[in-house]
Amino acid sequence: MISLRERLIVALDVSSSADAQKIVSTLGDSVHIYKVGMQLYTAAGPDIVRSLISSGRKVFLDLKFHDIPNTVAAAVREARQLGVSMLTLHAAGGTKMLLAATEAASEKDAELQVLAVTVLTSMDEQDLHETGVDLPLEEQVARLASIALDAGCAGVVSSAREVKSLRARFGGNFLAVTPGVRPAGSAHADQARVTTPAEAIAAGATHIVVGRPITAAANPALELEKIFQQIA
Repeated sequence: MISLRERLIVALDVSSSADAQKIVSTLGDSVHIYKVGMQLYTAAGPDIVRSLISSGRKVFLDLKFHDIPNTVAAAVREARQLGVSMLTLHAAGGTKMLLAATEAASEKDAELQVLAVTVLTSMDEQDLHETGVDLPLEEQVARLASIALDAGCAGVVSSAREVKSLRARFGGNFLAVTPGVRPAGSAHADQARVTTPAEAIAAGATHIVVGRPITAAANPALELEKIFQQIA
């Protein structure tokens, strides 16, 4: 069973280590897992990951690797050595890349969980078709999820809107991490396929990723508790 506090991943989508540490300090022990994405990792490098882990937090490294199998496997090994708990890569990289990643993640009995991104939550069906994919969006998500789970990924990243159908197809034995989560009444910003925290959990999500509604709030700790109430 995943505890309530570990079902929420707070996204540190900020531009400096100081900004990230301020958020972590404000939220205290209430948050167990933080997302370090491309913005913060580019600005602060692996030191911010080491700092979070040394403070007792878990890190969801969201860099969405998508490259040739050897390059991705090497990057996964580096992430494993950093001590991250979860990382992302693009399922569209294909079976060879996914297998290389999952094999690298499991070396030396590591417990690094590899998650495959299906279709970005900023995309709608028109965006998908623009890239040359003619399948309905939900079908493309399912196809990529199938490839990823067959290759040994611990789970997938998708909108919560697709999680219910993924559970129906593939069962309950995989992680379903859902970004694009916004509390009721919050602005959607650049997200297209949005759900509330309660809707995401009800659909079968194991984890939800929330950033700006918490980190940009006037009172981040209060907004955090409101979200915990919604997913409880």
